[in-house]
Amino acid sequence: MQEDLFKRLVSHCKEYGFIYPSSEVYDGLGGVYDYGPMGAELKNNIKEYWWKAMVQMHENIVGLDSAIFMHPKIWKASGHVDAFNDPLVDNKDSKKRYRADQLIEGEVDKIEGKLEKEVEKARKKFGESFDEALYRQTNTRVVEYAEKARTIEMRLAEAMKANDMAGLKNLIDELEIADPDSGSRNWTEVRQFNLMFSTQMSNIAGEDGKLYLRPETAQGIFVNFSNVQKTTRQKIPFGIAQIGKAFRNEIVARQFIFRMREFEQMEMQYFIRPGSEDQWYEYWKAKRIAWHKAVSPAAKLRFKDHDNLAHYAKAAVDIQFEFPFGFKELEGIHSRSDFDLRSHQELSGKKIQYFDPEINESYVPYVVETSVGCDRMFLAILTNSLIEEQVPDAQGEDSTRTVLSLPHALAPIKCAILPLLKNKDELTDKAREVYERLRFHFQCQYDEKDAIGRRYRRQDAIGTPYCVTIDFETLEDNTVTLRDRDSMLQQRVHIDQLAAIVTEKTDMRKLLERIYQE
Repeated sequence: MQEDLFKRLVSHCKEYGFIYPSSEVYDGLGGVYDYGPMGAELKNNIKEYWWKAMVQMHENIVGLDSAIFMHPKIWKASGHVDAFNDPLVDNKDSKKRYRADQLIEGEVDKIEGKLEKEVEKARKKFGESFDEALYRQTNTRVVEYAEKARTIEMRLAEAMKANDMAGLKNLIDELEIADPDSGSRNWTEVRQFNLMFSTQMSNIAGEDGKLYLRPETAQGIFVNFSNVQKTTRQKIPFGIAQIGKAFRNEIVARQFIFRMREFEQMEMQYFIRPGSEDQWYEYWKAKRIAWHKAVSPAAKLRFKDHDNLAHYAKAAVDIQFEFPFGFKELEGIHSRSDFDLRSHQELSGKKIQYFDPEINESYVPYVVETSVGCDRMFLAILTNSLIEEQVPDAQGEDSTRTVLSLPHALAPIKCAILPLLKNKDELTDKAREVYERLRFHFQCQYDEKDAIGRRYRRQDAIGTPYCVTIDFETLEDNTVTLRDRDSMLQQRVHIDQLAAIVTEKTDMRKLLERIYQE
């Protein structure tokens, strides 16, 4: 069922102009995608939602747009040159490459899937009297599954932390993990693979001219800490937010836009006084989960603490979302200590500190980071929204309707203007007049092709919250039919009221208010 949903989602994205395979006329480029007309609008709306929530709604958070190319010493200081690796393993028979940790995580997912099936069977068997918490604690099979999954997770975390490639290979062998495509268990040894893309600057040859495409946007924020603090006169605590492209030479780019080689991040680094990191870590956990809950069902979201902490991190947690392929990371929240600023201070020889007038002391600030993948957020929103339902057609018979039930404020098109008939000049002229008025207020689309029912269905499929139909009654009294996407209810509304009604229903302010009601 979930696999079917994922296939429908990928197909829907291409059919309706949300996402295309990149370079498709040349048979594509693995792990790279292009956002189509609808996708570009939706993605921009997601970024606007994040930016408003982080920058507009916090007087002590400011924005930045740093360069993709940065001095190569930045990546030395950050640890990316020496330690930004993933464990690579090849299957000798299929000749395919995989990340060893992801193969092991996939095995954990299978065990957890068996566990959830047991719980679901018991839920159906016992009905309303079912005590799920007690069942999870006492059922022998469920407990065994949970313990096995946890043991594997702990061994994986220990091996990753110790860079124990032999330990990862032993786990793969012990669990008898097979190549997902061929079923072969004939694996090479596990080895490290650096994920950064490199290029050359101008005509400088060799290592001196070697640059990297940034693997994250955070370092652009850290090296600009002093510039931003001085020019904005911010006092600790304060944050710097950035949206931008990042690049990683993923061993296996998979699951559509979930894991790509070129992607977009929405990151905020919050600079704080040492000793206050626990307080701010909890603050941002609460703020960020509220942001997600405003556009996604709470049941599809959960926190997952990291088993394998980076050496500089005091705490780290993922906000996971239930994608069609399981719960996976959507956003990371990390208490990073002063590692980044101190590393850049030491390697550059430049002082990167803050003088705190409240305690009359200079120090290197600590950092709490929030980092969400824009593309993953896009995929989560689509996963939430794609619905197929049976609805009565004009003859009263049931037919299938595909609707993208997007949050109104994020929808690519807020309102579609539809003349009832195409070949009636008086209707199309009036519809054009309405379109010209409304497009100053929000993103609109004019559509006169096909029967009105088909046009409704197309607007449903791209997530348009409202359709305005201009008919012969409009010519008499200047009223139109306003159709709601989700309920399909229709009401007569005066043309002069349209802008105010649709603006009120689709205003992003409603999402921002929901965050602060959590």
